[in-house]
Amino acid sequence: METMTSNLITDNDKITYRRIRAAIGYLGIGLPIALIVFSWLPFFKTAFQNSISHYYYTNLREILTGILCAVGLFLIRYKGYKNPVFWKNDSLLTNLAGAMAFGIALFPTNPDACCQKIYTLIPYCANFLGIIHYTFAATFFLILAILSIVVFTIGQKQNLDIPVSIFNENNIYSTCGYLILCFIVLIPIFSAFKVMYATLILEALALFAFGTSWLIKGRALGDTGKLGEKVYRERNY
Repeated sequence: METMTSNLITDNDKITYRRIRAAIGYLGIGLPIALIVFSWLPFFKTAFQNSISHYYYTNLREILTGILCAVGLFLIRYKGYKNPVFWKNDSLLTNLAGAMAFGIALFPTNPDACCQKIYTLIPYCANFLGIIHYTFAATFFLILAILSIVVFTIGQKQNLDIPVSIFNENNIYSTCGYLILCFIVLIPIFSAFKVMYATLILEALALFAFGTSWLIKGRALGDTGKLGEKVYRERNY
């Protein structure tokens, strides 16, 4: 009986971890979709913004800050594996990423016009406040990329019976991580050429890559049959 109870707890813990990972992924993908779709619908009377951060100064502010705080809470409460190497320490990196998500929400970018009333912890319009916001955002995406490239690719069980597919989870994690870095690097380049909505689109794509990585890690698409073999190198029939 004791053994059965122990196994049951282990299985429940595993399911809980996967659900948390999937929830983080859904929130990451859902944030840009919600903001863009609501901007497109005339009911909300919100124009498309130059970046996701600028939605703070629209009536969609609660969606932006609410989802960011939810992601931050999930990341902080998510207890990953510890490792003496900093960039392999799942628990530490997710805690830092969660803190950055709260920082993005609580320290918004500067508005286009400083005459606007600023709803923030520091009710002033100063250049350093915008720098703080983008420091949080850049650090947040950098950590997410490290998690995908370095941390998520650790620990997949070796299964010599099942060959490594191009759709193997490690390939997906690495691709998502490098895409996050690529999209973030492109933001200042496109901004310098003043390409309309470039920042909004690139931030959305980075969030899609982030969300995809966590959805795969959370096995949100399932892991049975051929999918389990190709992605996770497991047979779960």
